[in-house]
Amino acid sequence: MGVTPSATAMPVLETPRLLVRPFEAGDVEPCHQLLNIEAWHFDRPANWTREYITWSILVDRWQAEFLQPPYGDRAVVLKSTGEFVGSTGLVPSYGPFDRLPSFGGNEAANTFRPEIGLYWATRTAYLNQGYASEAASALVDYMFGTLSLARIVATTDYDNDASQAVMRKLGMSIERNPRPDPEWFQIVGVLQNESR
Repeated sequence: MGVTPSATAMPVLETPRLLVRPFEAGDVEPCHQLLNIEAWHFDRPANWTREYITWSILVDRWQAEFLQPPYGDRAVVLKSTGEFVGSTGLVPSYGPFDRLPSFGGNEAANTFRPEIGLYWATRTAYLNQGYASEAASALVDYMFGTLSLARIVATTDYDNDASQAVMRKLGMSIERNPRPDPEWFQIVGVLQNESR
């Protein structure tokens, strides 16, 4: 029995309030607001966001075609209205993981390596309503249940209490990089797939 190209294609994920779906062309404006103004302050022109959305749509298709994991952004929209509330997704997360307790706790470790990283961002008008943890939980359930992923990580800053709260809701252990570098590797949430 062969593996079909759709084996790694992630379907639209549904939660009680949300749909976690691939980006669509109509997501350019709200995504631009999220990336450039509300969450990550990229300060990029609207055309950059349009190209990013186009790339995201294509990458979603080609990753499935080549049986690759479904890395990348997904739109988070309200099921009742279709309003774009944020995004969540998977990225290759690169860092000195061996410094952390879940990876051996070798504080002197300098080897950088990839893990599968989970991230989320929520539009300002929809903060503090549990959407990030609800969408991220659906993504974790899919990756652990359907694709049998062994572990997911997430990174944030020391002072980002909201992201750390999402990590806790997901059941992640919250681990602190014992060294000040690199700057993007301050707090790491680690979630093991207990069913493996």
